[in-house]
Amino acid sequence: MKKESLLNYLYRFFDIIVLLFIVFDFGYDFQDNYNSPHVIALIVLSVGLLGFNSFKYYNYTFKSNKKVVLINMIILSFLLVLSAITWFVNSTLPSYYVLQKIKPVIEGGLIFYFLLRLMVFVRHIYDIYFNPAIVFVGSFMILVLIGAFLLMLPSATTGSITFTNALFTATSAVCVTGLTVVDTAEDFTIIGQSIIIVLIQLGGIGILTFTSFFAFFFRGSSSFKEGLNTRDFIANEGLRDVFRAALNVVIFTLAVELVGALFIYSSIIENPIIEHKLYFSIFHSISAFCNAGFSTLPGGILNTTVKFNYYLQWILMLMIILGGLGHNIVFNFFQYWKTYVFELFDKKIIHKKVRIITLNTRIVLYTTFILLVGGSIFLYISEYNHTLLQHDTVFGKITAAAFNAVSPRTAGFSATDYAEMGVPSLLFIIFLMWIGGSPASTAGGIKTSTFALATLNIVAVARGKGRIQLFGRRISADSTSRAFAILSISLITIGLSIMGVLIFEPEGTSILTVAFECFSAYSTVGSSINFTPTLSEPSKFVIILTMFIGRIGMLNLMVGLLRRLNHQFYEYPRENILIN
Repeated sequence: MKKESLLNYLYRFFDIIVLLFIVFDFGYDFQDNYNSPHVIALIVLSVGLLGFNSFKYYNYTFKSNKKVVLINMIILSFLLVLSAITWFVNSTLPSYYVLQKIKPVIEGGLIFYFLLRLMVFVRHIYDIYFNPAIVFVGSFMILVLIGAFLLMLPSATTGSITFTNALFTATSAVCVTGLTVVDTAEDFTIIGQSIIIVLIQLGGIGILTFTSFFAFFFRGSSSFKEGLNTRDFIANEGLRDVFRAALNVVIFTLAVELVGALFIYSSIIENPIIEHKLYFSIFHSISAFCNAGFSTLPGGILNTTVKFNYYLQWILMLMIILGGLGHNIVFNFFQYWKTYVFELFDKKIIHKKVRIITLNTRIVLYTTFILLVGGSIFLYISEYNHTLLQHDTVFGKITAAAFNAVSPRTAGFSATDYAEMGVPSLLFIIFLMWIGGSPASTAGGIKTSTFALATLNIVAVARGKGRIQLFGRRISADSTSRAFAILSISLITIGLSIMGVLIFEPEGTSILTVAFECFSAYSTVGSSINFTPTLSEPSKFVIILTMFIGRIGMLNLMVGLLRRLNHQFYEYPRENILIN
């Protein structure tokens, strides 16, 4: 045991060495980074890691630990073999040129190796601390701080960036918001933009989901504590299939993003202005599915290069809707259609009168459909003589109205300048931002199911009913109470945020503009009336805190902190409160 403990300490020391190399290699754009000794040092580091992992593999006693080490050995071996093949293929060329060919291979492999080690570190945190809410919030907080420091590296920006702006950008990326105080396209390099998109991916799916994915994939099992953590994040009711569910979430996300990137690439392939088309496609596919709203174009989708590319906008809308629905809804709907098709072609199957589409799926789908269609119609009418005049065709006007209805829930892409919109349209967009997407999705807001339950409860109370009944089901009182708690907390948080920004901003600042930004921050939307870049330093921290609370959910944090493990087996006398 003492030998294994010493090996673990050495393992962490090597992790630090790898991290320092990665930071030095990508963070500092020195000429030394491109010379042969630097590449040779990367190769020596990879060989050393392979040797140490081999030594550790033969000295470990636990099978689960040996399996992880074996995966590390396979990755490093593949890395070195690929480098050797690259050297052999280019053996006729000068050695320094061949080393520059090998350098990206080594860098990519070491980054992937370090990410695996990071997942192992997060698993170690599970064993130390039990409270799922604290682990969930802590993982986001650590990810934000790491992202902020990485964005401050010289190679990440075209000039320089303050810690406040880096923290704001990292928080916006991890919380998949999209609000920016600096231009993503002009102020960040490819490296900086890559850091942002990795933060978006980890924040969108959740680092806990990724950790459980790697645990299930590489070990085939996970701890009970991990099950509790992951179950709460991906909204899985049981512990039995929680890790397989995490595996499905990651695979589904990556598959949809890959297909989305291919379609985005096909929509811009003939655009001569957009450079790095493949990178553009991958970046916007991840940003759209995770409902982040970041763009590598100056001004985003509002840029004249793609403003009238309606094909691209419909692809982004579909990606936003899929990400905003959440994996539970998509999986449940897919299961329904799979059963329907099987029964259609196989007449021997006897249909069982069992509900496949859950009540939660029905509520989310109906609410989403009403908001999208109703929102598109409202914005088409209200903006017909305003911003829609920029589009010459009816299809263009419909696309613009639909995009303005989809994006506020909660992607933040802007194909229209909100500063040119009328007040009724802005108020309606604030309403859409406040509702947001669906539970267990990449979207923010109070969620569609929360809004639906609150509305249904109002109708039930008005009709004199004490409970909500829908589609042959009775909705529990706990769900209704939780919905109204979320509504109250959201309005209190947004109200305090508006008050805080108004205190720190100059007199005469438009309340509507501040309210728009605060609703956008809390609902992790990212839409802006061009006010965020002008914020003062204290106001930026107010918005940072608002984005963070909006993403993690204040109610989830309070439940995690205040929930008691014991149950109350007593009850006080009941008394009614006058409400008029």
